[in-house]
Amino acid sequence: MEQVKINEALKSTGITISLKRTQRLMKKLGIKFVIVKKYRPTSSKKKIEAQENVLKRDFNTTTIKEKWVTDITYIHTIKDGWCYLASVMDLYSRKIIGYAMSKSIDTALALQAVKNAIKLQKPTKPLILHSDLGCQYTSSAFKEYIESTKLIKHSFSGKGCPYDNACIESFHASLKKEKVHLVKYFDYDAARLAIFEYIEA
Repeated sequence: MEQVKINEALKSTGITISLKRTQRLMKKLGIKFVIVKKYRPTSSKKKIEAQENVLKRDFNTTTIKEKWVTDITYIHTIKDGWCYLASVMDLYSRKIIGYAMSKSIDTALALQAVKNAIKLQKPTKPLILHSDLGCQYTSSAFKEYIESTKLIKHSFSGKGCPYDNACIESFHASLKKEKVHLVKYFDYDAARLAIFEYIEA
């Protein structure tokens, strides 16, 4: 299937060769495809209620600890199946200031990433934390913690609007392209080490 796509791409540039020759040349040149295992989230019948979008796609900042964005992405391993990474980015530096990994995609994971960011950054002035409408971020436990900080104003993306959280979405896409999709991780520990090296380096 992928050889057909390459063959068609060559034809579109004016290079007309047979499919068999395309296959032979790919084999000779060692060209292989990165096969990405697709994540299929379990469906939820819970109705998603709209929440206030304070950020409103204004990703500009004047200093650090003013606007943070957070999200969860998924990483596949051979032994442990799907593992999950929650990240928090400061929109001023565009750096990951807090993250956490787990074999479970739950509120505890989302909370740990935010707690790690707060522990590292030690904010003393009000800031915005923006997330999507995932159940991890709309849970009562997450809401209670955010309110307990007395500093953080929680902002939410609109339903089905990934562009509302484009910066952290872009980071996770780069992580997948530059690291995750290039190898197959044996287990959770191997994936966690690779992610640690990518973020910290």
